[in-house]
Amino acid sequence: MIESAQPSGSKPRVRFAPSPTGFLHVGSARTFIFNWLYARHNGGTMILRLDDTDVERNTQASLDSIFDGLKWLNLSWDEEYKQSERLELHRKTAWAIFEKGLAYRDFTPAHAGDAEKSGAQGTWLFNPGARELSAAESDRRANAGEPFALRFRVPRESGQLVRFTDAVYGEQVKSAADIEDFALLRSDGMPTYHLASCADDADLRISHIIRGQDHLTNTFKHVLIFEAAGCKPPQFAHLPLLVAPDGTKLSKRKHGSVVSVTTYRDAGFLSEAFINFLCLLGWSPKNDRENMSLQELTEIFSLEGINRSNAVVNFKEPAATPEETFDPKAVWLNAEHIRGLPVEDLSARLLPIVQDAGFSVVPEKMLRVTPLIRERIKLLRDVLTAADFFFVDQLPPYDPAELIPQKGDAAMAIKVLTRAREVLTKVEFKHDPLDQALRAAAQELGVKAGQMFQPIRVAVCGRKNAPPLFETLEVVGKEATLRRIEQAIQKVHGLA
Repeated sequence: MIESAQPSGSKPRVRFAPSPTGFLHVGSARTFIFNWLYARHNGGTMILRLDDTDVERNTQASLDSIFDGLKWLNLSWDEEYKQSERLELHRKTAWAIFEKGLAYRDFTPAHAGDAEKSGAQGTWLFNPGARELSAAESDRRANAGEPFALRFRVPRESGQLVRFTDAVYGEQVKSAADIEDFALLRSDGMPTYHLASCADDADLRISHIIRGQDHLTNTFKHVLIFEAAGCKPPQFAHLPLLVAPDGTKLSKRKHGSVVSVTTYRDAGFLSEAFINFLCLLGWSPKNDRENMSLQELTEIFSLEGINRSNAVVNFKEPAATPEETFDPKAVWLNAEHIRGLPVEDLSARLLPIVQDAGFSVVPEKMLRVTPLIRERIKLLRDVLTAADFFFVDQLPPYDPAELIPQKGDAAMAIKVLTRAREVLTKVEFKHDPLDQALRAAAQELGVKAGQMFQPIRVAVCGRKNAPPLFETLEVVGKEATLRRIEQAIQKVHGLA
């Protein structure tokens, strides 16, 4: 029989147990992260267990989504199991409980259970007659090949209470008489979720079960299973739910792809920023910090910091822009983490996005562009709009009126651009020489520096809002700069 779970005083063993029946939900990702942080903070073991016994609903696409999401989070685990490979253990556990007289065969057809209400409030608790069936009659009918489910014999006659202390929600108590005789094995011999989960948790010596608050009511049944199997139940910690702005539980059916981890990845979030954001949904450090590295999160994480109230993910429905699809705090944290990355690291993450968009960019050029846009992007994919002019041979169409300086006219724009073309033909394309030459040209023309720089910026970048001018010219290069200025002069002539 299964030994008792975790000896007191030993390192914690925690598990993340997703079912491959859908994509990796942000709530599931948070559960994984909290388990991981707890294990790493306490020098414990992180276990990934696929609860894949629901054969009819399992899909390869769901399995791929789970691993795609976990791979992106880049948080390792120490042991990996599949429930479907552990069925013998599950059945052995169920029959050991049966041999103790704590379970019984129920030969009632599954559809008949709803017809008879055995609870005081008209709730179904057990099938009358099945629970009282003699051992001899039960054996006879089973030997005759009659199908049955194996049900837990909930102790409902003695006024027994089922209780446990949750690390988040405190003392939990329920009368055993209000718990139905739940199935351990279905009539096809397959274990139920309750049995398989508890049998595996006991066998894997899970010391702490950290999971969503929607499992809180299941825990009373799980306590009964652990005790019937001769195990001390693990420490439970249930996490507050993630809800939408309207208070409803986040679901793909209602809220779409915003609840999928890979949506954040594809939108250009850094995994470390996403982890930081999820940690702040339902947990807070004692010092109320928000921007934290993974190392900092690991050092300060504790179950005591988990809140009881549900956590709201603030996104707009419908979203007017891609950015509004996400919680503003998630976007802000991502921008903060982007600014905190070394240029080489950020450049390496931006390069594949730019290349996948069809731009032929070499790593060396990306490395030069990155520091110019690092303060200007919130999501990694923003590079495609913040830096596109660095990568194209021909600028997309822009409004020629933007070439006209502030408090100037088309004639001033032509004068400035023409002089800039002459000056830039001869100057070295480095920051200081460019700065000195163009400021001198502005003074010579009798215009302000800003009136000199704006037409050049628009000519080279196709917009007013762009990175610092001299660093930009240096990266764009002399040939492309002069060609774009020449084209800009032709555009302004069209306005004159």
